[in-house]
Amino acid sequence: MRVVDLAPEHESLFFRCLEDWNPETEPAAPHRACWYAAFKPRGLRVKLALDDSGEPGGMIQYLPIEHAPVVGRDLYFIHCIWVHGHPRGRGDFRGHGMGTALLEAAEADARALGAKGMAAWGLVLPFWMRAGWFKKHGYRSADRDGLAGLVWKPFVAEAEAPRWLHAKRKLPALVEGKVVVTACSSGWCMGQAMALERAKSVAAEFGDDVVFRLVDTKDRSALQEWGDPEALFVDEKRVVTGPPPSREKLHRIIGRRVRRLKRAGAAQAP
Repeated sequence: MRVVDLAPEHESLFFRCLEDWNPETEPAAPHRACWYAAFKPRGLRVKLALDDSGEPGGMIQYLPIEHAPVVGRDLYFIHCIWVHGHPRGRGDFRGHGMGTALLEAAEADARALGAKGMAAWGLVLPFWMRAGWFKKHGYRSADRDGLAGLVWKPFVAEAEAPRWLHAKRKLPALVEGKVVVTACSSGWCMGQAMALERAKSVAAEFGDDVVFRLVDTKDRSALQEWGDPEALFVDEKRVVTGPPPSREKLHRIIGRRVRRLKRAGAAQAP
């Protein structure tokens, strides 16, 4: 196994989170490509883990914390570490130490770049991106926002712990007589990009009854205004997007709201 920096020949695979076998990642990949293009000049780093045959089986992406959706300084922040575990496509690479190798390589890189520590986010429940996994590798708790834990590993004594933005979350503006679907997205997460594309497609099926809005949270001011880099709303109600909701679920949610508005409009008609 080798850990290497992302090279041009693997960029399209990285944009699809190693799931080039999954057709639903294709429309979502351009969001990741735009995010990569925007943040690479700001210090975004990506490494891949290759097996003995040179096949990519895992990846890690991290950047200076000043450009991450958290508050901190002189640290690097891990957006995602992922080892392909599906039986389809390239197969299951878990259980061979790829995750640990990627984390150690990223930490060594951050140290060489002068960082005072490494931060990451993880779920406090035993699902994807578990906070507990990072703690097994020497990370400690720094902050928490619901099910999302913020963890970090200081490299030097004077390092300062990061914290979540804890900004007051903005609610979408409503439009009289229409349902408003609002997607906040920076493009860093494939799952969130898939949710965005599904919501956009479903919203279009309702024609003029639904307005779709996209908020680009790659912009720091937009991130601070909305308080979350990735979110989906139907009117003012937030839709859970982890894992990405199915098209059928989104159709039910939006459809109920459309029917409710039409009934209200009919009741008010003379």
